Amino acid sequence: MNERERFLAAVNFGQPDRAFLLPHWAWPRTLKRWRSEGLPGDVHLDEFLPSDRFDICRVRFTAYPLYPEFDREVIRIEGNTRVVRHPQGALIREFSDAPETGMPTWLEYPMKNRDDWERVIKPRLDPHSPGRYPLWWESYAESVRERDYPLGIWVGSFFGNPRNWLGLEALSYLIYDDPSLFREMCDYLAWFYCEGVHPALDAIQFDHAFVWEDMSYKAGPLCSPRVVREFMLPGYQKVTQLLREHGVRVIIMDSDGNNSALVPLWLESGINGLRPLEVAAGEDAVALRRKYGQDLILYGNIDKRALIAGREAIDREVLSKVPWLLLQGGYLPQVDHLTPPDVPFDNYRYYWDLLTRVAADPERWLSEAKRRGFWAGGA
Repeated sequence: MNERERFLAAVNFGQPDRAFLLPHWAWPRTLKRWRSEGLPGDVHLDEFLPSDRFDICRVRFTAYPLYPEFDREVIRIEGNTRVVRHPQGALIREFSDAPETGMPTWLEYPMKNRDDWERVIKPRLDPHSPGRYPLWWESYAESVRERDYPLGIWVGSFFGNPRNWLGLEALSYLIYDDPSLFREMCDYLAWFYCEGVHPALDAIQFDHAFVWEDMSYKAGPLCSPRVVREFMLPGYQKVTQLLREHGVRVIIMDSDGNNSALVPLWLESGINGLRPLEVAAGEDAVALRRKYGQDLILYGNIDKRALIAGREAIDREVLSKVPWLLLQGGYLPQVDHLTPPDVPFDNYRYYWDLLTRVAADPERWLSEAKRRGFWAGGA
């Protein structure tokens, strides 16, 4: 099988020649550590520790959708941090050696009211802006039509992007105090995403699509299922309908945290996959597979903290779920978020070697998991 065939067999609950191995996922600071511990400085990690090719079409509609962007500028220096105008409009505080260290603190947001929506945000959401598509688009589209690897596209966000424009607290109040504005925003965004990606869908047969939200935390969603149903579900349905009209059947929700309360709504909307399934937030891919069967495609759920703890913890984490999930189908193994810099390179190499062997023969490794007492979930 080539990589495209392998991917499609995996996500469609078929029988790939082996598991599809998603590319490595690590913070820049993690890679910096690994290069000090044996990862050669002149190699691609995905070649040094081989993974499958998995590409995304680079059009600007979901991540950083405001375009043209704000000028990035340093507002002031505060000790070892600096306050910066983010290209998407927010004021953030970051370490002076960013992006190598840590996450920024969000201080102020570009939208506070309806006037800002009309004057600041909406003018930067023109789906026909030429810069949203890469230069030489027609040549690129032609070059990927006969590809032998999977290609996807990002198609929308109805919570994550508004949260980045308003902040979580202000967005929560807006939904309560001015629901008509939030509904208007969701309606406009549905049009913006569909209008924007339509040319790409016309030109290329994509294998999968991502919706991005990051709308949950450790204990559950950041808004109620009622809010999702009332305001966001219609937008999801418009996007997924467009995708299916263009032959895209694999539509994955990218949302951190514990999303259990939202999965039924996403399935109803036409979204049929979920990643990254963070273990620390209580996500359990085995339980999700038992509950939803072949209705839900699963990516991730390998606890990144086990990679810090060492080889025994890695064995237990991988063997307790991955072989069984691979045998059920519809599962792509991956860490449950970016690999942190606490993970030694030797541990990561051990993990990747084990994952590669399990990918090639999950039945054998399920037997090994049972022998070692790592799997107690039945047949």
